[in-house]
Amino acid sequence: MTDVVLYTQPDCPPCKIVKLFFKENNITYTEKDIRADSAAMNELTNKYGSYSTPTVIIKDEVIIGFEIDKMKKALSID
Repeated sequence: MTDVVLYTQPDCPPCKIVKLFFKENNITYTEKDIRADSAAMNELTNKYGSYSTPTVIIKDEVIIGFEIDKMKKALSID
């Protein structure tokens, strides 16, 4: 199983679409809310160099923003 982490925040419409995409494709993921979890915010900015949500980590690939095609490729979904 591929490790997938989704960084989100409340009231983020693209985050909701990514969650729907994961649900429709039976992708298990860990969600980290950067507003509720300061450690997640620090990880997002310091480790991955991102300041926006959604940011998706698939294996070692960092996908910033709503990039369904990049996610499909990283997850080997046609």
